[in-house]
Amino acid sequence: MLIELDLIPGYRVHAGGVRTSEVAAQAHVNTQTLRYYERRGLLPQPERTESGYRAYTPEAVRVVRFVKRAQQLGFTLDEIEELLHLAQGGPASCAEAKAMARTRIADLGHRIEELVGMRDALTRLVDTCDQPRAERDCPILRDLETAAAATTSAAQK
Repeated sequence: MLIELDLIPGYRVHAGGVRTSEVAAQAHVNTQTLRYYERRGLLPQPERTESGYRAYTPEAVRVVRFVKRAQQLGFTLDEIEELLHLAQGGPASCAEAKAMARTRIADLGHRIEELVGMRDALTRLVDTCDQPRAERDCPILRDLETAAAATTSAAQK
């Protein structure tokens, strides 16, 4: 068993595990993120030291980096959990990961279309602000109010 001495005053000797703060720093996340990943089952529960501190394996940093990269690519945490399981599998895992990536690409395409539509709608509203008008109300706020009223009346039916 490898025993390390902490060079920071106030810390005790611990056996081979990586502290929460070290994992967080190496993976560029905060400690609350690590705890959340544990609760979600994305990160295995670490062993505890005699004093109750978490003692992660060095593998924990790799897992957290994997999760963060998958999030950057738009995968949900549920999908990431599946990807983590696939990462431990064999050649068939690649086909499943590819299918998941294709689904994510399609979802991103739909999202991009929605965003372009939102941008175009906002652009049209902003352009109406430059037109002369007899009324003193703002066309942007009027549009938002009209949509809010329509939503409210539809919900009441």
